[in-house]
Amino acid sequence: MADDETPGADAPAFWCDAMFGGLARWLRAAGYDAAWVEGIDDAELVRRALAEGRILLTADTRLVEHGAIRSGRVRALLVPHARDKIEQLRFVLSALGLARREARCMACGGGLRRIPPEAARPEVPPRSFASCDEFYRCKRCAKVFWRGTHWERIEVRLASL
Repeated sequence: MADDETPGADAPAFWCDAMFGGLARWLRAAGYDAAWVEGIDDAELVRRALAEGRILLTADTRLVEHGAIRSGRVRALLVPHARDKIEQLRFVLSALGLARREARCMACGGGLRRIPPEAARPEVPPRSFASCDEFYRCKRCAKVFWRGTHWERIEVRLASL
């Protein structure tokens, strides 16, 4: 699973504006670290993107006129908002020439590391534990994931890319 924790180490990382929470989750599923905060102010969004070296994703044409973006200090991509999340993801990956990577934590974007089944048992529902043999823990938020039916449905959607 994803080992890097430094934005830009070997893949770009993103800050998604307030209207792109769904896109942030799909970017994580596609293997990219994508930060998102509900209701984030534009100035704070630009400040964080600059401080963390992340690409800012927005549908706000006024936001891309911000001085830090126009000067190139913050890299930004204007994403068409009138598309569904998968189409937005396809647009971002295509515009930036990116390929799918190993999935990241859907909650925070951290890298995932495989853990032994017994380490996951206390946090996984019994039925899921009995039917799965691969378990992962997020290096950032410690959430546990497993390759169950939800993961499989996500994989099918990503395969359409």
